[in-house]
Parts: sequence; C-alpha cells; structure tokens
Amino acid sequence: MAKMAKILLAFAAVVAIAEVAIATTYTVGAPNGSWDLQTNYTKWAEANTFHPGDTLTFTYSSSQHDVLEVTQVNYDSCSTTNPIATHNDGNTVITLSAVGTRYFICGFSGHCGAGQKVQINVVSGSPSAPAPSSGGPTPPSSVPSTPGSTSPVASPPAGNSPPDSGATTVTAGAGLLVGLAALLAF
Repeated sequence: MAKMAKILLAFAAVVAIAEVAIATTYTVGAPNGSWDLQTNYTKWAEANTFHPGDTLTFTYSSSQHDVLEVTQVNYDSCSTTNPIATHNDGNTVITLSAVGTRYFICGFSGHCGAGQKVQINVVSGSPSAPAPSSGGPTPPSSVPSTPGSTSPVASPPAGNSPPDSGATTVTAGAGLLVGLAALLAF
C-alpha cells in the first residue's frame, strides 16, 4: 500500500511539473505582420493570453527598427529616454518571467507615435491555446529549429492558427526529468 501511495505521489508531482513546463512562443504581430509600422499591436496583444514562461519574438530589420522595453510612462508618451532594455539584433526574444505588464516600443523617430508599440499583460494560470485567428501559437513545423536548442517541441491540436504565426514549445525542465526518473524507479 505504501508503494502505491509513493507511485501516486510521484505521478502527481510529474503532472504538476509538466503543467508548469509548457510555454508558448509568440511572434509579435503574426500571422500577418512582424515588428513593423503596419501591424495593429493593440489588437494582436488582446487576441493572445500571455503567461509566465512564454516568450515573445520580435522580427524586424535592425536598420529600420529596434525594440525598447520601457516603463508605462515612457510607453504612454513614446519616450525613448532611460529604457529598461534596448535590443537591435533583428530577432529579439523576450522571456515573460512573471505576472504583470510589460511595455515595448520602437525607438526609431516617429515609429512609436505611429503605433509601433505593444503592451503585454502577463497573467497567472495555465497556458491555453488562443483562438485560431488570434496570431498565437502554431505547429512547430513552420518554425526553424534553433541551433543548440534541446527543448522538445510539441504539436498543438489540429485546427490551430496558420503555420506562420509562431510555435507552441514544451520545455522539459530538470524537475520534470527528475520526477519521471522517480516514477520509473518504483
């Protein structure tokens, strides 16, 4: 009986860890845009639900745009002074590590005022797939693999958003692997 209780406890731990290990990668502006002057980022952000552990990928020409993380005051006024972080590599990946609101703008003159800014509201709870038209996660077959990446990628259920809008990524953390090893040890 004690062995059965240990097995159930180990299984429950693995399930709990697995739920936390799921994260989604969003390509900002996808499926119809990128980090540019044409995309409506307010509508894009409202169509997605962001959770701790998710990542944002900003894709842009570094000679035409950049990504500044700023305070709410600087976001509202499109001020580029004293940004929290500045990125100009053309493929910026931001991890949403905690619940709260994050603010991003383009620092090129006039771009923020023209609408190239996005407010990301990170909420608690389990990640869930957005509606098919939301520009959220998609099957990983359309996403190039990252050299040196060891995180397995899981395909979402059929009927998710178009292939060019991002990817759902399942990250197997060390805790999940330890939990699986413990379960198999019984």
